[in-house]
Amino acid sequence: MRRVISAWLPRFATDRWTRRNAAAPDGAGADVSPFALTAEAANTRRVHAADAGAEAVGIVPGMPLTDARAVFPALVVAEADPAADARALEALAEWCVRYTPWTAVDDWPAPGGGAGLFLDITGCAHLFGGEAALLRDLRDRLRGFGFSVRLGLADTKGAAWAAARFMAAGADEDDDIALLPEGSQRQLLMGLPVESLRLPPAVVESLKRLGVRRVADLDALPRAPLAARLGREVGKRLDQALGRVPEPFTPRAAVEPWRARIHFAEPIARTEDVEAATLTLCRDHHPRLEREGLGARRLVLELFRVDGTVIRRTAGTSRPARDPAHLARLFKEGLDDIDAGFGIESMALTLTALDPLGAEQTGFTRGAGTAPDAAERAAETARLLDRLRTRLGEANVLRPAPRESHVPEAAVTTVEAAGGGAPEAWPMLSPRPSRLLPRPEALEPVEPAAHAGAPPAVFRWRRRAWRLAVAEGPERIGPEWWRTPGGIPAPSVVRDYWRAGDEAGRRLWLFRKGSDWFVQGVFP
Repeated sequence: MRRVISAWLPRFATDRWTRRNAAAPDGAGADVSPFALTAEAANTRRVHAADAGAEAVGIVPGMPLTDARAVFPALVVAEADPAADARALEALAEWCVRYTPWTAVDDWPAPGGGAGLFLDITGCAHLFGGEAALLRDLRDRLRGFGFSVRLGLADTKGAAWAAARFMAAGADEDDDIALLPEGSQRQLLMGLPVESLRLPPAVVESLKRLGVRRVADLDALPRAPLAARLGREVGKRLDQALGRVPEPFTPRAAVEPWRARIHFAEPIARTEDVEAATLTLCRDHHPRLEREGLGARRLVLELFRVDGTVIRRTAGTSRPARDPAHLARLFKEGLDDIDAGFGIESMALTLTALDPLGAEQTGFTRGAGTAPDAAERAAETARLLDRLRTRLGEANVLRPAPRESHVPEAAVTTVEAAGGGAPEAWPMLSPRPSRLLPRPEALEPVEPAAHAGAPPAVFRWRRRAWRLAVAEGPERIGPEWWRTPGGIPAPSVVRDYWRAGDEAGRRLWLFRKGSDWFVQGVFP
């Protein structure tokens, strides 16, 4: 018998917003409540979805924002994004494939930012220790993602839908799970309201005016007059929920994994054979990558030994690539020391990260003796960096990059080396030393400056005396007040920089902080 789970996420939109902003670097929105999402409707800004805190103070979806502000002036609001909610729900449906290959998004309209999923777990529950254990695992994982959830399990989609929304109250630990035993939906659904049959609001209102409030009341009515007055949809939904007529379950299309596998007639052990098989796997991926305009960024090579163990090797690219020979070379360093044991019976190559890779113009007149153009140089640099990253480790192949800071020691960072060089534009600042000292070093004034604020005329640094012949400045670099606790910096952290040179032509980069002087760098 078919068994279907309905997962009801009553506050999906607000939960998704909170989860996304809690994961941001600043953590903004992690503890914001009461909170609501708003959208424009009928030339009025209205509440699209409200979290539990907002609903507790009387703010409900559909309420004009001005009325919501009157109810709770400190209400935090943000713009609703239904398109992003839909994408997140699709991603969640794909994640649910861990329980069953048949998952689908519930397309029934869910006002107030709610959402739902269907999972057909027929024949899958025993893999998780039974239906109750599967439901608890699904509930706990969705809660861990930050979503409010109620689950219903029954023989039909309609019964599971009704159970999740009208039988799983969510008050206690396991009250948010409604597990209907096989064949029990008829007696358990009869006491539910007619809203549990997925009927349009106008039809529900008509039924209530007729005095039909429960499923049992509706089931007792003759079908012909009911269909003539309200249409055949009412009887159809009732029969689908009770299992009298089948309801199709259309699962979402399965995502074809980027995985190629090769099986050997006889186990192999030589490194040359493993390298040749790796090249074959890379060639298997190439047609699809080219057809979809993609390139590989992360690759996982798996070698399945006869004794049941698996050897894994990973590789990455600095920019999307799909040349089979280049991708196969990335694994060459890691295949020299493999222990094949009694032999390798199969291999698999999985592409775990992909990026768009379009066609590139490589030049019109390339021939013997012709210098490569910029695109070819960038591609060659990328291939070199990929080989270096594979040999030396990803954390050891970096490049300098500018950081948004005026403080010299904080203005440069290191990032992953990209194939095309540093894409960021370095800011145009006053002349700087090509290299800074590991940390500013204090100098000892010997003779005061000719005028106030200038560097000392004579000072001692690194056990020798320096007599300045010229000094240019000052260049004042203030503190980053937005990074300072309290927001108000102390005057002593303001720096005045000078470019100073002695009589021998040696130049230093000096700065004054308060009444003290320091050397920050040496000009070449």
